[in-house]
Amino acid sequence: MSSQKELKEAFVSNLNGTSLGEVALGSFLAPLCLISRGLFLILYHLGRGALPLPWIAHLVLDFSMIILPLVLSCTVLSDILHLVILGLTVVSGTVLCYIYRTKRPTRHSATSKDTAAKSFFQSHVQCDQVPFVTIFRVLVNVKTAISILAVDFSVFPRRYAKTETYGTGVMDFGVGAYVLANALVCPEARRKEVSGSKLSQVVKQLVSVWPLVILGLARLVSVKMSGYHEHVSEYGVHWNFFFTLAIVRVAASVLLALFPVNGSWLLALLIGGLYQVTLEMSGLKYSIIHNNDRTGGFLQANMEGVSSVVGYIAIYMAGVQIGLYVMRPRTQVKEWIRVIWNLLLGSAVLYTGLILCQASVEPVSRRMANLPFCLWTIAQSMFFLSCLATADVILFFMKTVSGCVMVSSSWYPCRKEASVSEEKMEKKVEGLCLIQAVKRNQLLFFMLANLLTGITNVLVDTFNSSDYISVCVLLSYMFINSFAIYILHLMKITVKFW
Repeated sequence: MSSQKELKEAFVSNLNGTSLGEVALGSFLAPLCLISRGLFLILYHLGRGALPLPWIAHLVLDFSMIILPLVLSCTVLSDILHLVILGLTVVSGTVLCYIYRTKRPTRHSATSKDTAAKSFFQSHVQCDQVPFVTIFRVLVNVKTAISILAVDFSVFPRRYAKTETYGTGVMDFGVGAYVLANALVCPEARRKEVSGSKLSQVVKQLVSVWPLVILGLARLVSVKMSGYHEHVSEYGVHWNFFFTLAIVRVAASVLLALFPVNGSWLLALLIGGLYQVTLEMSGLKYSIIHNNDRTGGFLQANMEGVSSVVGYIAIYMAGVQIGLYVMRPRTQVKEWIRVIWNLLLGSAVLYTGLILCQASVEPVSRRMANLPFCLWTIAQSMFFLSCLATADVILFFMKTVSGCVMVSSSWYPCRKEASVSEEKMEKKVEGLCLIQAVKRNQLLFFMLANLLTGITNVLVDTFNSSDYISVCVLLSYMFINSFAIYILHLMKITVKFW
C-alpha cells in the first residue's frame, strides 16, 4: 500500500491545467469584490454617516468581501464561477445605479448629466499613489497563500493546480505573476533616484536577497528532514521558488545597470526568444522533460529550477517596462482611462502572439518557463491590471458622486488645499485596511503562509478531508494569517529583513 507521502505527491502530479479563458475569467472576481466593498461603505456612509468603522469591523469586512470570495471561488464555487461573477456584476451595477440616481444633480441644477460626465473625466486624482498596482501585488500574494494550502485538499480543482509539463493552471500563472508583481515597483520602474555607482547598486541587491536565500535553505532542510511531500519535477531535488526569486532579482539588477531601463521590453523579448531557441535547438528541452536520472550532480538534479530562471528574468524585465508606464505620475481620470485601454491593447497583442506561438512552436510550460509561458504571464497580468484599474475608476466615480471618500485602497480626489483633518482621516482609513496591511509586510505574509501550510499539513489529513472541513480549514488558515498581519499594521510595525 502506498504511503501517505506518495499519495499526496501523486495528487499534485501529471496535471494538465485549464483553458486560457477560465484563467482570464477569474480576473473579474477580485475587481468586482473591491467594487462591492466600496459600494457597501458608501451606502453605509449615506445611511449612517459614521466612517471609519472600528478596526475589528474593517478587518471582518475586508476578509468577508475580498478573501472569503477568493477562497470559495477556487473551492466549492469553482464550477459556477461564471454565475458568481455575473451575479456580482448585476448586484454591483444595481447598487451603483441607485447611488447615482440618489446623488446625481437635479434638472434644476446648473450641472447637467453630460457636463457632470465631462467634469468627471477632467477631474484630478492624487498622483502620489497608484492603487491598482498595490492591489495587484497584494492579490497575487493572497491568492498564492490560498493556493499553496488549498492544492492539498480535494475540494481544490485539479485543473487549477500546477501542470506537469505543458498547460495553463491558475497556480502556473500565480508563479509568473509573483515575479512580475515584484518588478512593477522595483526602484528602476519607479524612477527612484539611487545614490552611488551602478556597481554599488548591484552589490546592494546582492545583499538584499539574503532573506530569500535563507528561506530557500530553510524550506529545503525542513522538507527533507520532515519527509514532507514534494513534487520533484516542479523545480528539482534541491531547488525551490525562493532561490528563483533571489537569482532573478540579482540578475535583473545587473541587466538594468548595464542597459537602459527604457529598453527593458527589448531585453525581455531577446531573453525569452533566445531561451526558446536554445530549448528547441539544443537537447535542453528533452533533458528537462525526460529527466528521470537525478544523480548526475546539482545541475542534473535541479534542471527545471535552474533553466527556468531565464524565463522568469524575461518576465521580470517585462514587468519593469510595465511598471515604468503605469507608475508614471498622472492626475486626470482621462489619462488613467487611456492607461486601461493601452493595457488591454497590449494584452490583446501578446495573447495573439501566444496563440501563434503555441500553434507554431509549443504550448505553455511553467516547468521550462518557455516563451509561451512568458507571453501568457505578461498578457494575463496586463489584463488583470486593466480590470483592477477599471474598478479603481468606477470607485472614484462613485466617491465623487456620493461625496464619500472614505474608501481605502482607491484614488482620493486631488484637492488644492487639503485640510489637516482630511489628511488625517485618509491616513486613518488606510490604517484600517487589510490590503494595506498585507502591502506593509508582503514577504512576512508569504513566509507566514508557508509556515502555516506546513503546520496544517501535519495537523490535518488534507487528502481525506470533506469539502466542508476543507473550506473551514482554509478560511481559518487565511484568517490567522490576515489577523497577524493586520495587528502589525495597526501597530505600524514593518518587518524588514535588510
